Amino acid sequence: MRPIVHFEIPAKDRQVLAQFFHDVFGWTFDHRDAPAPYTLVNAGNVSGGLTDIQDFYQPGHIILYLESDDIDADLRRIEANGGKALSSRFPVGDFGEMAFFADPSGNRLALWRSLRSE
Repeated sequence: MRPIVHFEIPAKDRQVLAQFFHDVFGWTFDHRDAPAPYTLVNAGNVSGGLTDIQDFYQPGHIILYLESDDIDADLRRIEANGGKALSSRFPVGDFGEMAFFADPSGNRLALWRSLRSE
């Protein structure tokens, strides 16, 4: 069984959305400007992020990140079972690597492999 290790929620205004989730659910946030505008989210049992709305990140398109030990093998398994790779594996700084995919219903998700020991 593979855990969900991260989520991303698109935001029209990351400050406003962070305040909403803090006031309603008690989540805490760390707003960052570099290497790109991003807000880290601590939701207690899983971490996440708020990303600015852009072509790939649209309202209603929350992305769940699933842990992977071998992203390439998982992408092959996804496609063999009716899903679709939306990207190849790519690095995310020195934090890890990831790839986007769609399940058979068209929902977008991501695979994540950390390069850091937690």
